[in-house]
Amino acid sequence: MINLEGKSALVTGSTSGIGLAIATGLADAGANVMLNGFGKLETIEMLRSNLEKTSGHKIRYSPADMRKPSEIKNMISAAQKEYGSVDILINNAGIQHVSPIEDFPTEKWDDILAINLSSAFHTTRHCIAGMKKSGWGRIINIASAHSLVASPYKSAYVAAKHGLVGLTKTVALECAQDGVTVNAISPGYVLTPLVEKQIPDTAKARGISEEAVKRDVLLAAQPTKKFVKVDQITQSTLFLCSDAAENITGINLSIDGGWTAQ
Repeated sequence: MINLEGKSALVTGSTSGIGLAIATGLADAGANVMLNGFGKLETIEMLRSNLEKTSGHKIRYSPADMRKPSEIKNMISAAQKEYGSVDILINNAGIQHVSPIEDFPTEKWDDILAINLSSAFHTTRHCIAGMKKSGWGRIINIASAHSLVASPYKSAYVAAKHGLVGLTKTVALECAQDGVTVNAISPGYVLTPLVEKQIPDTAKARGISEEAVKRDVLLAAQPTKKFVKVDQITQSTLFLCSDAAENITGINLSIDGGWTAQ
């Protein structure tokens, strides 16, 4: 059992899906957690309150918009003020849009790059000094199999995830002697709200049914023919936060059912 008592974590994009599962896992392991993401405030408050009760640790929430550097800075400051430090940073926030590049809306490109890539730059730059000072820190960037391979109609997402892994490696080298590890996790397809939302768009773009998208587009890429489970990502995240992983830094851990082995 991994023990994170006394540690504090910030998880972006953690009001649903992978991010919420990771935040829950960190809290259950003993960490205080700052949640972040969009959604109805009453629903988020219920999630926050329930997680605080079940974990017995401080759970807070920031509505910071990951497209806005000033709000990201304020979120980090709030977490540091509340907990004293941010020891664990999970950059998970992400959005998707599926479209041929000639029809790809420029505002969607800007939003995807801002949320999926630039937000990780901003959170990292504001957290790293505190981690170096304490001599311990964990930064984990949730990338994607699309950080290693491409798919049609996802130009912004693929570009952002490739960039996120480049950022991971660079920061890992910069703080390699400071007790701070920086890694990426690249899942294959997980049946989260983000993936479910893109299925109709992919069906329309390819002119096929939604079931065919699941069978012939999504799981066709994964030799195991199984969706990745959020718990598998959570457990991998917890391991990378553990002392056993102190010499694991700068990696891109694929959890993709063999997709990128092909």
